[in-house]
This record gives sequence, C-alpha cells and structure tokens, in this order.
Amino acid sequence: MSAPNSTGATIVFGEALVDDFATEQVVGGAPFNVARHLAAFMAPQLMITRVGNDRKGETIEAEFERFAMARAGLQRDTIEETGRVIVERGPNGHRFVIVPNQAYDYIAREEALAATKTFEAGAFYFGTLAQRGERSRSTLKALLSNTGGTRFLDVNMRDGQVDERIISDSLHAADIAKVNEDELQALFGWYFQLGPNDPPMAAAETRSACAALLQMFGLQALIVTLGHRGSVYFGAGGITIDTRDTPSPAFVIDTVGAGDAFSAIFLLGRARGW
Repeated sequence: MSAPNSTGATIVFGEALVDDFATEQVVGGAPFNVARHLAAFMAPQLMITRVGNDRKGETIEAEFERFAMARAGLQRDTIEETGRVIVERGPNGHRFVIVPNQAYDYIAREEALAATKTFEAGAFYFGTLAQRGERSRSTLKALLSNTGGTRFLDVNMRDGQVDERIISDSLHAADIAKVNEDELQALFGWYFQLGPNDPPMAAAETRSACAALLQMFGLQALIVTLGHRGSVYFGAGGITIDTRDTPSPAFVIDTVGAGDAFSAIFLLGRARGW
C-alpha cells in the first residue's frame, strides 16, 4: 500500500495491442486506452508496455506520437509479436479471443525501472491481463516496489488468462480497485461462496459484501461500473457515491473501451482535485 499522492504523473503498466474487428483494426488494450485518454487531456503519464517489431507495433508507436505520449516506457521486442485480440460482435455483446505469447507478456524489468527514473508518480495504474506472463508479472512487482503514488487496479477478468491468485495478489497491492458487475460477482463467489445460482443479494447485503472486500484487501475504495446504469463508489468508512441516476444515452454505437475512459477520467479528476 502507499500513501495518497495527487501530484505527479500517472504511470500506466500493461498491454498495448490491436483489437481486430471483422472490418478494421483498432489500437487498444485497457492500460493503453487509459494512458491515451490522459494524454488527450494533456495530463502527464508514462505508459510502460512492449510491442513487437511488426506493423502492429508501428501502428501503436504512431499513436504514441499522435498523442504526444512519453515514449520512455515503450519497449520493442524482436521475437514476439505485438498483442492482438480478435473481437467478435454478437447479439449478447462482445466475445474476445486473446492471442497468447505476445510482446506485452515480456515487459522487461530493467528497461521499465529505468523509464520511471525521470517521473514522479502521483498514481500507478495496472490491470491483470499483462500479468498472465511471468516476466511481465515480475516486472510489475518490481515497479510497485520502486514507485510511489496511489495504486489503481483495473480488474480485467478474461477466461483462461489469469487465475484467482493473481487477482488476489493484485487486490492486496492496490489502493483503489475497479470492477464491473460480472467481476464483482466472481469476487463474491471466490471469497463469500456465492454461487451463480444463488438469489441476488439485496442492496444492503451488497454494500456489506463490498465493505468486507475493502477490509479484506486493505483497499481505500472499490468502484463498481454498471454499464449504462452508471457506477457506485464504495469508500473506506462507509462512504458510498452512487451515479446511477445519470440518464442513459439515447444511442450507443459501441461500448468497447468505455470502462477505460471511466478509469482515465477518475484518475484525472483525482489528480486535479475535481
């Protein structure tokens, strides 16, 4: 854990990849999306990631240049390819096919540590997908041990990518964690033995369970995103901020990356005292 710090840059660790839709390829990856949003608001940030020596890597590098993002944390891999996720749209939402053994699974420790030397961290954002690779996971641990700032964890559960131990270790390392409804239910299942066929918990029971998660992992806050219904912020000491009265948008084109935009604006608002 770390003491709250609202000054300095946001260090962002994790995957930069290409989302491969049927008709187009879009640069993405939750951590990269967050860093790019921060850069668009001219907020200081350092994206630590690794891409391959290929066309996809060049496309990502061009995005760094387009948004004037600091490039000290951009590593190049001569063996592994740039990350790729196949996104399949369906009537029930999106299905993601995450290609294994990609460059972001091999983020190098010494290069990453060297990149942070000229940055004073006000916040440190990390997720879970890039931790599926042992090398990147080890690099993240070293960065968490050697940098300051508020630790913001974006729990990103994808089937077959990370296990409960990695999620648990990440929650213990975090100050603030963000989950969606499905991820929250997975946490309830792991730690409170709530099964998928059990009746939904009442609002008071959900608040109590979230408070228990805060205490279990020593978190300052747990944020639950609810899609078009808004979000709920559960803070230590029983503080709850509910944004579910926000009107739903009249028309939605695509929701891929919406949670990343939420994370970026939350971090930006914290840094600027909104």
